[in-house]
Amino acid sequence: MEPFHIIRPTAKRIPILLSIPHCGVEFPEEIKSTYKQNMIVAPDDTDWFVQWLYDFAPAMGITIIHAVYSRWVIDLNRDPQSKPLYNDGRIITPLCPATDFFGTSIYNDERKEVQREEVLRRTEQYYNPYHSKLRELLSGIKNEFGKVLLWECHSIRQSVPTINKEKFPDLILGDADGTSASAQVIDSALSSLQASRYEVSHNHPFKGGYITRQFCNPKNNEHALQLEMTKVNYLDDSETKYHEPRANEMRTLLQKTFSNLALVLAK
Repeated sequence: MEPFHIIRPTAKRIPILLSIPHCGVEFPEEIKSTYKQNMIVAPDDTDWFVQWLYDFAPAMGITIIHAVYSRWVIDLNRDPQSKPLYNDGRIITPLCPATDFFGTSIYNDERKEVQREEVLRRTEQYYNPYHSKLRELLSGIKNEFGKVLLWECHSIRQSVPTINKEKFPDLILGDADGTSASAQVIDSALSSLQASRYEVSHNHPFKGGYITRQFCNPKNNEHALQLEMTKVNYLDDSETKYHEPRANEMRTLLQKTFSNLALVLAK
């Protein structure tokens, strides 16, 4: 099984690519039995149903790539050497985590870390193919339009004290402190999101993960942005079930945001 799904545009293509690296829930058969079975039935750190939330995008001409396997197998949005993305004391799970965000072991043997040989094997089998395909898709769009925007799609529980003591704002736009996209692209995304009822934060407490920081070169018209959102904005209060009215309101905002970004990219 490929470690990703590609959803092609159903309308005339525009230079935007969506990446959803944390929506996967599958576990490869060769390692599935090593996990705590009661935990992998519904792996808690999953960006649940984000691929459903954004499924309007192909009709706008936008390509989607999303993960198949759980981030507990390998985290596609981490540095391949597990270099920390932040240095403020928050829990940052590595490339191949051994615990969830709350520090609970996810393996039967209560291991503290995944052995290096196994990390390398998973990197080769699951991580590298996703990143290679991502680069291939971005290159194809860039070659066609002369520019491209990568939009990283993420979600998180409203409260994760091991990462941030306070509740997260509704929406967090990350651009690596203004370095992953042009000022025009950032301003368009930020102003579109802020013209809503949602609380919007910019680069705090998330400023974009490894993918956002790696796949960008604004001076060469290669832009990347990350949108983190709290799950209650499209799931129910338990943050586990898809909530159509909440999701539809968010989808309307996202559609408007992409429409505005497409106008900026067309200039």
